[in-house]
Amino acid sequence: QVQLVESGGGLVQAGGSLRLSCAASGLPFSNYAMGWFRQAPGKEREFVATIGWYTRRNYADSIKGRFTISRDNAKNTVYLQMNSLKPEDTAVYYCAAATSTRAIVTGTGNYWGQGTQVTVSS
Repeated sequence: QVQLVESGGGLVQAGGSLRLSCAASGLPFSNYAMGWFRQAPGKEREFVATIGWYTRRNYADSIKGRFTISRDNAKNTVYLQMNSLKPEDTAVYYCAAATSTRAIVTGTGNYWGQGTQVTVSS
């Protein structure tokens, strides 16, 4: 059974930083693309970032230059380092796993975590 467990969310002031973690189990982690999505209140879930098994990275335009996705295959964990946070970054952040980065971005065939809340105060 595939499990994705996010952690690291919380409340931070604008301009601050947080690092989210997602621990994966039940899948061959090093062979999977991993990603992050977010969903703000009243809005649809949106793509944030993805990293392939070969570590190629893709980012949403709204967070480029501020967020960095990385992975540690030895720990079966993917990270999202978030710097220069803005109030509009407030959302529930979800971890996703799929067999390709394309599947991550299109949301097809993804495994999902339960989400972690990030709140950025102004």
